[in-house]
Amino acid sequence: MHPALSVIFFTTASGAGYGLLIWLALHAALTGNADPVIGWIGLPLSLILVTAGLLSSTFHLGHPERAWRALSQWRSSWLSREGVMAILTYIPAGIFAIGWLLLGRNDGAWAIAGLVAAVLALLTVYCTAMIYRSLKTIPRWHSGFTVPGYLTMALATGGLWMLPLIALSGEELRAAALPVVTAVLLSAAIKWRYWVSTDSASATATSGTATGLGALGKVRLLEGPTTSETYVMREMGYRIGRKHAARLRQFSALFGFLIPVAVLAVLMSVPGTGAIAGGLALIAALSGSIGVVIERWLFFAEAKHVATLYYGEEFA
Repeated sequence: MHPALSVIFFTTASGAGYGLLIWLALHAALTGNADPVIGWIGLPLSLILVTAGLLSSTFHLGHPERAWRALSQWRSSWLSREGVMAILTYIPAGIFAIGWLLLGRNDGAWAIAGLVAAVLALLTVYCTAMIYRSLKTIPRWHSGFTVPGYLTMALATGGLWMLPLIALSGEELRAAALPVVTAVLLSAAIKWRYWVSTDSASATATSGTATGLGALGKVRLLEGPTTSETYVMREMGYRIGRKHAARLRQFSALFGFLIPVAVLAVLMSVPGTGAIAGGLALIAALSGSIGVVIERWLFFAEAKHVATLYYGEEFA
């Protein structure tokens, strides 16, 4: 598939924003510490990332002004369910923000509002992942690792951005870094399994099965259906060289997983407060975000729609 920048930004930015919102809610529920630094930076940052991501997703639509109509199809469309869940998340998130930012409280009912927002945020990311997971016509996306990958990557990136906020507030980082490292390692394991399983999976369709002529022998295209590039081949038959894909996977693993884990390992081995700790946490967050952007570009670039079989592709 053609890797549209708007969709890449949407899935990475909103994923990080929802992940950060989840970590903020957990921090409030577990500690009850309404630190103004964490609140005034973390809550606006999470909501800005979510909102910017959702708005950018409309740029990929043929008629962005009609995006609101998709909300009415929630019974059958994961895209519509995503939109509904995203809107619902703003309600408890807004209540959570009012308690923390204006009243200086994130305990009791305010903490419950935060946890409700966290659950809805997780469900929104789930709906986003299911948009791709539900498409049987794109074998690489129709994988059991797609949804877990989206969920754990959102938690990992959100957690990585939570750590600089904790460091900036003067709190100890070592205890907070451990669950974040766990999320990063889990997302790395799932992404690795996704790559291995999709690379080794047998073709779900071939030119023979698509045309119904497979029983007669190997089917080859004599002439293309068109003499120029079409929308189908431009958007659904995007090609990336195997060597380039392998190199980009290495970069994704390096920036998205190895560097953050290494930096957080250093943080957990030394006193986790002060400017140095905050700087290291920021490096881990920036590196993780770069890695996720590369991974998401590959997620789209390596996918191929079965419709390309009618344009000369041998299998999909």
